[in-house]
Amino acid sequence: MLTEMLEEGRRCTDEALERLLPASSERPPSIHEAMRHSVFAGGKRIRPILCRETGRAILGNVPAGIDDLGAALEMLHTYSLIHDDLPALDNDDLRRGRPTCHKVFGEAIAILAGDALQTEAYLVLSRLKCPPSARVAIIEEIAQSTGTINGMIGGQVVDLEAEHSRAEAETLEYIHRSKTAALITASVVSGGIYAGGGEEEIRTLIGFGQAIGLAFQIIDDILDVTRSSEQLGKTAGKDVASEKLTYPALFGLEESRKKTALLLESASQAVEDFGPRAEVLKTLARFLIERES
Repeated sequence: MLTEMLEEGRRCTDEALERLLPASSERPPSIHEAMRHSVFAGGKRIRPILCRETGRAILGNVPAGIDDLGAALEMLHTYSLIHDDLPALDNDDLRRGRPTCHKVFGEAIAILAGDALQTEAYLVLSRLKCPPSARVAIIEEIAQSTGTINGMIGGQVVDLEAEHSRAEAETLEYIHRSKTAALITASVVSGGIYAGGGEEEIRTLIGFGQAIGLAFQIIDDILDVTRSSEQLGKTAGKDVASEKLTYPALFGLEESRKKTALLLESASQAVEDFGPRAEVLKTLARFLIERES
């Protein structure tokens, strides 16, 4: 069931991305080639799948048009990866098993490709096939999750500032909850809003998303020091080399794994009131925490 669900989610997301992104031949072709190079580099499509399956849990079936929302989330995620890999930030040459955008197209085009994916994502969001009030709520949720206050950009800033330091646990959790967990939470919440979820259901989804989002990043930290570059599809050991503030660095591998187990339990409890509808979300949570790449 899980394999089929993941494959269906990837396929539907890729079809939406192919339809929504400008063709490589569209003028100017260089920017569109760069955008597509990174978007179609073989990502897991975790955020669109979470969005899709949350919509299914709320509505009972996959809501029509929700894959456009998932595609916009993937555009935003990919933009963040392109910029994260730049020499001014993490300076990485490998992403999803392929040369990073700036290594292929140069820094200027890579920066603009990230900018363009962000712009394209909001164009897609503005055209979602849902009630106007839901569309506005989704845009607000996603914009907040990618911004500077408790959002992705804010988390990235504190992550940079915490390098080569022995900052406290509170700073580490802020980085992870902002840089990674916020967009994962927004993926879950926006799927619930799109499907017409009520206030109580949305509150439940916030708790679920925050738990799996933090666990997802802790697992990333663990994999960075326990897997090879070939297994990860990106340069292994970068966190250690850059003296990044991570859970394994601060607490060790054993405590980090215990933390993810507690977060998985918290995520499962958060959606308990969904009854049978929660099973797919619990299955996805386990997959995110038990993954090996």
